[in-house]
Amino acid sequence: MNFGTEIPFVTHLGFVLELFEGGESAIGYTPRPEHLNSFAVTHGGAIMTLLDVTMAVAARSVQKDMGVVTIEMKTSFMQPAPGDGSKLTARGRLIHRTKSLAFTEATLYDVQGRACAHATGTFKYVRRRPAEPENEIATVSVISTD
Repeated sequence: MNFGTEIPFVTHLGFVLELFEGGESAIGYTPRPEHLNSFAVTHGGAIMTLLDVTMAVAARSVQKDMGVVTIEMKTSFMQPAPGDGSKLTARGRLIHRTKSLAFTEATLYDVQGRACAHATGTFKYVRRRPAEPENEIATVSVISTD
């Protein structure tokens, strides 16, 4: 299963899409040593990225032809997410939707099913622009106002 578009940062972190349907999402993640903080647990930035992507995927799951951008996000860290190589799973849910906004939540669980972090977020639906052909060179016009 893929995210519907290439997101280099998500690929770099190694997120694995497990559920993308009906207002729900699940993403698996096994933190690597470079994703840990000085306490040898998963870095909060990696956790927030995972929760952000999980909520975005839940929002997109009801209209897969649209993209979403994050408007706001609140994250609560409840306990450290292990950095011992065990898998973490984030589960997201679309709570409410308007024509242009999605209100979502996501929770990160450790391998024992304990909640480590929870987030809520608001996303704006945006139309995706067609991708430029790979071999086409984009040109930029500069207009002088002299």
